[in-house]
Amino acid sequence: MAIILSNEYVATDIYHMKVAYTGNVAPGQFFMVRTWLKEPLLSRPLSVFNYNEDVIEFLYQKVGEGTRLLKNAKAGERIELQGPYGQGFPITRSNYVAVGGGIGIAPLYFACKRIKDKYPRKHLTVYLGFSDQPYMVEAFEKIADDVHVDVGGRITDLVQVSKDDVVITCGPEIMMAALCRQIPEENTVYVSLEEHMACGVGACLGCSREGAQGKNVRICKDGPVFNREVIYR
Repeated sequence: MAIILSNEYVATDIYHMKVAYTGNVAPGQFFMVRTWLKEPLLSRPLSVFNYNEDVIEFLYQKVGEGTRLLKNAKAGERIELQGPYGQGFPITRSNYVAVGGGIGIAPLYFACKRIKDKYPRKHLTVYLGFSDQPYMVEAFEKIADDVHVDVGGRITDLVQVSKDDVVITCGPEIMMAALCRQIPEENTVYVSLEEHMACGVGACLGCSREGAQGKNVRICKDGPVFNREVIYR
């Protein structure tokens, strides 16, 4: 069990939680979390928004009973963390383009921060798309070289890449699929998939889906970060 340090409202149905935690966490990984004892039966998967100096941060959206209980949790209360799980974003000495849609921006911030921490001279461009109310834009502006925001439109219409850029993305599947179609084949693109999960370790196959080659992949174990060639034809 860990201790909640803060749990704050950010925007409509969006919350930012900080938890005392010490361990190794890679950008793009996630935790199974819960603050309740019995119901709902399953913990909720939350991607890591940031990790620094023994504090782990989650940016999450209230969408059901589990996240309703999470958003009602108070500082000083206990939270169960299982993880970190999954495969994260590879961080290499490259220029990066990050494209996030809605709550899909959550795992991208930690990845962007790690990129600039390791390779400060490399260029990082961020595109953030929201259906209505933008949030956490200032956090990205503090670490990225360029930040572009779209509200109510299609963020993919704004995206521009150079031939050597590595692209990382998370958000609605329709957005990521469209992005992967428009990015040239010579660019490396990593997609982070969102899915309901039960175990977090690949045993229950609850988050299994068919990949581009017809082979099933487990989002929690084989992902949630995949090279686009694994997921999209």
